[in-house]
Order: sequence, then C-alpha cells, then structure tokens
Amino acid sequence: MPDTDVVIVGGGLAGLAAARRLHRAGVPWRLLEAGDRLGGRVATDEVDGFLLDRGFQVLNTAYPRLGGLLDLDTLDLGWFTSGVLVRRGDRLARLVNPLREPTGAPGTLTAGVGSLRDRLRLAALAGGCATLPAGRLLTAPETSTETALRRAGLSDAIIEELLRPFLAGVLLDRELATSSHVFAMILRSFARGRIGLPAQGMGALPGAVAAPLPAELIALHTPVTEVAPGRVRTPNGEITCRAVVVAADPPAAATLLPTIERVRMHAYTTYYHRTESPPLDEPILLLDGDRRELVTNTVVLSQAAPTYAPSGQHLVATSVVGPQAPPEPVIRRELDRLYGRPTADWTHLTTVTVPDALPAAPPPQGRLRKPVALGDGLFVAGDHRDSPSIQGALASGWRTAGAVLDELRG
Repeated sequence: MPDTDVVIVGGGLAGLAAARRLHRAGVPWRLLEAGDRLGGRVATDEVDGFLLDRGFQVLNTAYPRLGGLLDLDTLDLGWFTSGVLVRRGDRLARLVNPLREPTGAPGTLTAGVGSLRDRLRLAALAGGCATLPAGRLLTAPETSTETALRRAGLSDAIIEELLRPFLAGVLLDRELATSSHVFAMILRSFARGRIGLPAQGMGALPGAVAAPLPAELIALHTPVTEVAPGRVRTPNGEITCRAVVVAADPPAAATLLPTIERVRMHAYTTYYHRTESPPLDEPILLLDGDRRELVTNTVVLSQAAPTYAPSGQHLVATSVVGPQAPPEPVIRRELDRLYGRPTADWTHLTTVTVPDALPAAPPPQGRLRKPVALGDGLFVAGDHRDSPSIQGALASGWRTAGAVLDELRG
C-alpha cells in the first residue's frame, strides 16, 4: 500500500491550489516544502516594523481563480489608484482608468504622454481585452507584446514613455518580447479588477489559500531530491504514492523532471526606503517617461496599505528589471529626479533581488495551457504551465489537481 495517494512537491501558490482541490475531493495527499514557510515567491518579511514583500508585488481582484480559494475581504486590502504618474522632464503626467477614477478622466485626455489618438487607441485596446471572451483573445494571431502594441496603431512616444516602463514592471520584460496572448490577459485583468495589497503583506495570500488545509499534512524543511513514478525521495527517506505533483519553482521542477523544457527566468530587484515625509500624497505607481531605462517603477506602498510602515513612517518601493542591480546610491539619484525632491533624508532598509522572479513567456504560448500530465503518475504545476502570474500559478495548481483526480478515478 502506498503511504498516500498524492505527494505535492512545493508549497508555493500552485502547490497549495492543488492541495486545496485534492482535499476538497477527499483524496489523501501530503505536501513537501523545502523552505521554512509556504508561499514560494510570494512572501513577506518584517524589518523594523516595516512589511517588505519579496520584491514589489500586488494582488489583482480580477484573477478568476482567487474567488474560489479565499474570501478577499479577509485580506483587508488597501487599494492603489487605478492609474500611473509619468515623469517627463520637470512635469508629472497623471493617467487613470476613467471607469475607476472618473474625476481624473479630463486630465488623462490632456496628459502630455503620446497623442490624444494614442490614448483613445489604448483605451479601445483595453476595452476590447476587458469585454471580449477570454477564449477569443487566446485564439487571436499571436505575436510579441511590442508587435501587438504597434499593430494597434500606438506611437513610439506612448510605447516608450508609458507602456514599456509599465509593462516591464508587470511582465519583467523590458524588451516586450512576451507573447501577445499573455499581454491580452494581463491587460484584461487590469481593466476589470482593482489592484491592492493585503494589510499583512503579500505573504498573507498563500496563508489564506493554505488556511483550510490540515497542518499535519504539510511538511516544511523537507527538500525533495528525486521523484519517480510512485515515489518521492527526501533526505529523511522515501514516500510512496499513486501520483506525484511537482509544483516547485521552474528551475527546480526542470531538475526533478528532466523531460520538461527549461524556461528562462526574469530577474527583479526592489529597493526599500523609509521616510517620514511621503514624496507623493496618493498610492499611485510612478514611471520614468524620460526613457532612462534604469528604474522600472517606484511607489509609496504605505499610501495604499498603511500597515506596511510604523506610525509616522512611510515605505517606498523602487524596482528594477534585469539581472544587474545598480548600487543603491545610483537608484537614490534617480529617485531625486523622479519624485522631484531630495531623498537624502531617506533610510535604505534593504534591497531584495529575486533572480528567478517570473518565467519568460515568448510566443508561441498558444492558449496558455501547457500539458501538466507527464505520464506514469507524474504531473507538473506552476506559472510556467499557464500564464506567468499569481493567477497562472493558482490556475495551474487547480488544473493539475483535476488531471490527477481524473487519473486516479480512471
């Protein structure tokens, strides 16, 4: 007799979503996590009373899989402004989603980023992604994101000053080589949802997904050294089972399952600063429209979620895409320019670099659903099997558990 029916390797969002579906179906399972906590790449550390996420991350309420796994109200979300500020020379242009921020619509129409025609075409593109069925978006001709933007008639000015820096922070891909299918689904989620932060940090998200699961079925500090049909090997011994779900991060998954393709990973670095005087009076993302291509974005997190900083303090997160993280003093000089005020009195809390932050997703990605059943009772889950996002991780774990259930019952 096997020790259990299913062993899940990895306690990130994909592994937790798989466990939730198996648990709901009454199938015996065990989850093994190498680290000291659940959540994988979604984690939060507390430093001197500040909540520092493992890189700047946000939660989008339009992700379809969220609603079936948790009650968003329990996260006590703080909200960002549905828009961005763009630094161009000595001016800040404010562009907002008029459906979410109707009072900002006139300013958006007259903002000096791209032309009025650009802004109307971008609104039409976002509206199409928001209203068309997802299946239709995923059967459209697939290109790179940059090609899709140019085919939509958008000019160099709005692409370089607004869309490249904004999307670089979402896709972690400054070249915009990501599949247009991924871009369409991301744009759909931004148009349909709100962007927020849990009061206790992004690490509260995996905590909420894991909350209904029995703690005795989850083993932390348990790395897996080998998987094979019907068994999983750890430093503490072997566990036998009927099926194995590898939900580890993409590099680790490819090591455990040599038959799957290795995906290239994007790196991301976030610099955290504390200040007593916030440089902006609203929770809005600030982009560099001067095409300096160093800072991807910066934001006062504590304006969205005051719990991210102690009373009387504010937390600023500044992010850079790519494997080369500039020294903090270089970033500080850029922040002087972007915010239009000195930052010499700010305190650098820490710099968080995540080398394998998000899988690359160049075309072809098709319908964003790669195979999860590998045969012989082996399965793989993660955002490298769906879209590179929180939604992709959750959806993949749920879908993989469904494939396991089909095989066990078949």
